[in-house]
Amino acid sequence: MLVASLASAAEPPLGHSMTPLPSAPLADDFSLADMDGQNHALSDFRGQVVMLNFWGTWCPPCRREMPSMQRLYAKFRERGLVVVAVNQFEDPDLVFEFIGRLSEEPTFPILFDRESRISELYKVKGLPTTYLLDREGRIRYRAIGGREFDHPEVEALIEGLL
Repeated sequence: MLVASLASAAEPPLGHSMTPLPSAPLADDFSLADMDGQNHALSDFRGQVVMLNFWGTWCPPCRREMPSMQRLYAKFRERGLVVVAVNQFEDPDLVFEFIGRLSEEPTFPILFDRESRISELYKVKGLPTTYLLDREGRIRYRAIGGREFDHPEVEALIEGLL
């Protein structure tokens, strides 16, 4: 018990800033299957603000930020926010097991990029990597590393895009 407390106390805090991308490039479209085998294209979400997150169950900051993504999604989904979590490389059974251990199961789509095609398309160099897209599908912000997504600073960015 003490060892677990010391280990979690040693973890650095999650960030809460996102880097603006002034050029606001149009996000490349893709289609991937979710945990139920249903395909989702990024273009299906055009007209909504999209948080596109690349993650893995083996990545400690990815695991730590997942609950805050769910809280953010729960707060803003009725106003037009969609969270899309793209898992890299992993077998779906590992992801199912991880999701089952969370205190609150995510209600946003979790997609599988088993061959890392989409991660390469988006030039993901480290996990987690998150992009924030406006309603027109343009990439407005990027974050590399773990974030506390329901932090007021991130919520203000979402508000500005909604």
